[in-house]
Amino acid sequence: MQNLLNDLTALLSKDDRLVVEGKLLKNKVIELALAMDGDLIKSLLKDKGIKKHFFADVDGILVFDKIKFQRFVSNKEFLTDSYTAFKNKIGLVDEQGEYITNSQNVVLAWPYKDCVLEGGQTKEDQKRDEIFWNETLAPDEIDRLLAPKVFTRWKKHDSKGEHELTAGKEKIDFKKENLIIRGNNLLALHSLRKEYARQVKLIYIDPPYNTGNDSFGYNDSFNHSTWLTFLKNRLEIAKDLLSDNGSIYIQLDNNEVHYAKVLCDSVFGINNFQREIIWDISVLSGYKTMVNNWIRGHDTILFYSKKSESLHFNKIYVDHKQEYIDMFNKEDEGGKYLVAHGKKRYLKDVLEKGKAIGDVWNDIMSFQQQPTSAERLEFSGQKPETLLERIIKSATDENDIVLDFFLGSGTTSVVAHKLKRRYIGIEQLDYGKNDCKFRLKNIIKGDNTSVSKSNKWQGGGSFIYCELAEWNEASISEIKKSKTSKELLTIWKDIQEKAFISYNVDPKTINENISDFEKLPIEDQKKFLIETLDKNQLYVNYSEIEDDDYKISDTDKKLNRMFYGEV
Repeated sequence: MQNLLNDLTALLSKDDRLVVEGKLLKNKVIELALAMDGDLIKSLLKDKGIKKHFFADVDGILVFDKIKFQRFVSNKEFLTDSYTAFKNKIGLVDEQGEYITNSQNVVLAWPYKDCVLEGGQTKEDQKRDEIFWNETLAPDEIDRLLAPKVFTRWKKHDSKGEHELTAGKEKIDFKKENLIIRGNNLLALHSLRKEYARQVKLIYIDPPYNTGNDSFGYNDSFNHSTWLTFLKNRLEIAKDLLSDNGSIYIQLDNNEVHYAKVLCDSVFGINNFQREIIWDISVLSGYKTMVNNWIRGHDTILFYSKKSESLHFNKIYVDHKQEYIDMFNKEDEGGKYLVAHGKKRYLKDVLEKGKAIGDVWNDIMSFQQQPTSAERLEFSGQKPETLLERIIKSATDENDIVLDFFLGSGTTSVVAHKLKRRYIGIEQLDYGKNDCKFRLKNIIKGDNTSVSKSNKWQGGGSFIYCELAEWNEASISEIKKSKTSKELLTIWKDIQEKAFISYNVDPKTINENISDFEKLPIEDQKKFLIETLDKNQLYVNYSEIEDDDYKISDTDKKLNRMFYGEV
């Protein structure tokens, strides 16, 4: 047994994913094993002893016994030195149940840290209890939840208007197209992984600030721990999509930014932290000035690289030339004073390029400071185009891909379009006249607001719109449209035959008490039927695209195969 322990430890130590600061991560080993990670299994098969112990021959096919492997790795003697074994014996643990170490890294511990949270945005999602899928205990459920989804309702928007996207003879290269995706952002991000891994140059997100009154429609009952889980799940897949020379900018306020900083250190690596940018949005009037405290007047933007050694960054300058020209002209004898104080080369650079921008931005006005701006929409939390212009220009070049998976009113995609970058925007809610689709249509027509003039924007370009194909959501729509109990009973019959019902719902018991259901007011009947549906089965998995029950059209089938690179 000791030889097996030693051999397994040596083999696993060769996998960089499993080693931090020279130490093997037991939980990560278990996580990959339960997920049937291909690279891990290939490594295990290379050692005869390990192969014999954890694999069974079934009619000539080797089957990995992941439960046996999990139990073995979970053994206290595995990855344990004598000192740690002693701590195990006496129960020296911290208040979160983690073994105390001398590591100097700051880490976050919170409930559901090792879980996946779908975190939907629909009105039905907002008041439901969130479902946390544990990575160790429910790997199969998570695999299904995060599997690539089917896209539908494809439309292309260009200077000629809106067109149905058809699957003609010509293949569509989606990587050359701009994309707007409607649907849950976690599921959409995982659907992008296969084709866009390491392809995205810049990610900008403006996630919900967890203040309890966000304009976003996310679950209002999010507590601190839930918010961290929600963000962690999305940052982990976002990292996979970033190119090696790419970067991510995360905008927050003081409610969660300090916790997000530690979380980002964990996800991206502390060495990839680049800057904490302070955006000064202070105003000297309004209700905020009434507080009996220092008036909060800034947002924070956390800036991380994928790999610091290869970060792509275009230094940005602003035009402050005249004040320096005046200063130069005032100095005697050709600027001897400037030479003596070591400022000659610096001023020369300023005269040629302008003043380099620091990490405190007080030259970009928020909509609190310019309430009558022509670009302002009826959308709380909207960010000015000039803010995104600075970030996009510094982090990308023309034709690079920009991603925003909390798209909101669409400012990121709007500015990327004007700057001739490719973009992917993900948003679950439709904001009507303030929606990203309407803004982008105006951009194509030649919108002349904000950064259009300085970038000589005259219109043009195109984008493709699509949605995640819904399944249980279709039943929800039917329930909402119903006007009588008879119609709802028919829907309930269909739900039992075709839909995914929540695990804690027993249809037999409901049917036995259907007379009580019929006595309820119709709004309560609708509410109850919606609650019977599994909210983690709202969308159709791509692997099931041929299933006739889902009624995916031939055109959608072909477009999806193009998107996933199978045509």
